[in-house]
Amino acid sequence: MSQSGSQAAAFFRDVRQSRVVWLVQNDDGSPTHLSADGTRSLPFWSTAARAQRAARIWGNGLRVESMPLDAWCEHVLPDAARDGLVIGINWSGPRLVGWSFTAMEIDNRLAAAG
Repeated sequence: MSQSGSQAAAFFRDVRQSRVVWLVQNDDGSPTHLSADGTRSLPFWSTAARAQRAARIWGNGLRVESMPLDAWCEHVLPDAARDGLVIGINWSGPRLVGWSFTAMEIDNRLAAAG
């Protein structure tokens, strides 16, 4: 399994168990990433430690915050889908790379495993 694949598997395993997702943001909101194909990703992590590492790498006064999984599924995922965003999960490495999924793909993966 690739590094991104193992990080994705860890994300779904961790959030099902903890019922929490983690994000980084500053006073301007959460950073997004524009991929080469024009898709914008909004990243989340499955543990505080993963999110803290991302905040250190990106800098810009980012702070780590948690969100209950239920609230994330009920509010963030539908808003992201409406806004045409995909969700980056457990991005890692020195350049914070990894897989992104649509809100529907995340809903399906959480439902299949839950």
